[in-house]
Amino acid sequence: MSWLSPIWTAVQIIIGYNLVLPVLLFILWLIFKRRGRSGRIDSSFQPDYAIILTAYEQTHTIPAAVNSILNLHYRNFLLYIVADNCDVSGLSFDDEKVIILRPPMILQSNTRSHFYAISHFQRNHTHLTIIDSDNLVDPGYLDQLNIYFNNGFEAVQGVRNAKNLNSVYACLDAARDIYYHFYDGRILFGLGSSATLAGSGMAFTTELYAGCLQHLDVQGAGFDKVLQNEILKKGKRIAFAEKAIVYDEKTSRSDQLVNQRSRWINTWFRYFSFGFGLITRGITRFNLNQFLFGLILLRPPLFIFLLLSFVCLLVDLFISPVHALLWAVAFMVFTCGFAISLISSETDKKIYDSLIAIPKFIYFQIVSLIYSRKANKRSVATKHYHPGMENKDRTTKEETNED
Repeated sequence: MSWLSPIWTAVQIIIGYNLVLPVLLFILWLIFKRRGRSGRIDSSFQPDYAIILTAYEQTHTIPAAVNSILNLHYRNFLLYIVADNCDVSGLSFDDEKVIILRPPMILQSNTRSHFYAISHFQRNHTHLTIIDSDNLVDPGYLDQLNIYFNNGFEAVQGVRNAKNLNSVYACLDAARDIYYHFYDGRILFGLGSSATLAGSGMAFTTELYAGCLQHLDVQGAGFDKVLQNEILKKGKRIAFAEKAIVYDEKTSRSDQLVNQRSRWINTWFRYFSFGFGLITRGITRFNLNQFLFGLILLRPPLFIFLLLSFVCLLVDLFISPVHALLWAVAFMVFTCGFAISLISSETDKKIYDSLIAIPKFIYFQIVSLIYSRKANKRSVATKHYHPGMENKDRTTKEETNED
């Protein structure tokens, strides 16, 4: 059936370009990299931040998160804790900067929690930043955001470094984050496009955030995917602040991994089509920001295109050895690209040691794919486990990073 040949070739190109795209972008970045708008910081402009910390059902991690926020160097902020469906009787903070909000009805939604906080602002904050209840914030976090806001950006994504490397799963989770921070953050922004949003450690002008989402009711995982699409549709860029650091708790058990990845995979299937719209806008408006970002949105989760590529390689071993050789080269290119991301970052030795367990990590993500259709019914939030607390669940607000 010769008519199958062009179809099979087209399928392989659609799948295989994902293997080489990161390295191609890296090479272009080395040649054409931009650092966004430049200029001295206008020290007369002092953003007034609302820090919105969201929690769902459990509050165990909130005190540590609050303590890290109160240690911020930049002091022009108020902290709003939205304790959705939580018992707040054990929460008490003496600092007047901390406002505890307990919605009278269960919200079970990130954006509802955010807008509940906005409706209870004690003053007209110019900017807001979103933090998960399991995050710890670097003392210089707001100072680093200020650099980009003072250079004209209205949306900024920081870096979510690993708070824990206490298991192979946590280390591999951290390796995945390093890969995405490098290519979807540093490289993409450096090429004149936008950093992808990561669910927390991100900040916006209050006007932009409200303008993007106040007319929408985003339920389940994926509010950051909707938000970034709305920002890009407006023709704006999302800056990447690689020194604006929050420390994020990584999944340390297989059941956590399956439930979390099920939600993330479900999110990709729900929202990847945004990429077509942005690519079209980018082409018709000659907008590089929208075009490149649209390409990234169409990219499947890492393990999916790796598995599909491996299947193509196996098939070509029998029907087209030349194509099989091309697949082998593409896999080597991808491996080099992954190594570049780790080497270019401050990667802990534990993360390198964990890479041998990648096949096992992929297996559990295949299980996640099976459960992804009903992911939001299986679980709403990520449960974290710590030594001595095997029988106590620590639940944090939904994280919706792409994978």
